[in-house]
Amino acid sequence: MTGYLGSYATLGLLLLAAVLFFVTAFSANRVLRPGRPAEPWGKRATYECGLDPVGGDWAQMQIRYYVYAYLYVLFAVEAVFLFPWALVFDRPGFGVTTVVEMGVFVAVVALGILYAWRRGVLRWT
Repeated sequence: MTGYLGSYATLGLLLLAAVLFFVTAFSANRVLRPGRPAEPWGKRATYECGLDPVGGDWAQMQIRYYVYAYLYVLFAVEAVFLFPWALVFDRPGFGVTTVVEMGVFVAVVALGILYAWRRGVLRWT
């Protein structure tokens, strides 16, 4: 299909095919599923690594695990920004500006790590 409206016709056909696929898949699921699904004993019981559950269903989680996950994400994001910066650093026109921008970025990350260190977050005790 060519012309101005040709791309819209292509998009319309693609959307129609997607809707038909969706309706067909869900219709086939409804037709082929069992009428009364089997409910064996213990199917809805809590499962803990093949052992019977012990104790209640509420357990307190320590905040330090979330802090370590947050710090991991922080360093992962820093790495995502450092690699492209290192690739374009040597290109013409990116000299001093990129060094200053990356210096500000690393300073902000360093302040965050310094704050976490001073608050004792990084101590595993």
